[in-house]
Amino acid sequence: MSVEDKAVEVQERIERKFSGIGKGKYARIIRMAKKPDRDEYLKVLLITGFGIVLLGLVGFIIYLVMGVYFKVP
Repeated sequence: MSVEDKAVEVQERIERKFSGIGKGKYARIIRMAKKPDRDEYLKVLLITGFGIVLLGLVGFIIYLVMGVYFKVP
């Protein structure tokens, strides 16, 4: 089997794997998916940013508490 035959076989295997993408149980979700508008994107961005900052603050507070109460000499 030549390199070209192996490449064709791999390509066909990949195409078979993705050929049923629009017909399976996730087809409805894929069809309903849409690009978010500006307002929706900004809301997601703000909520995600707030969550990251909140987790950072909680981690920093834990770091400070560990440094004050559990000092290692």
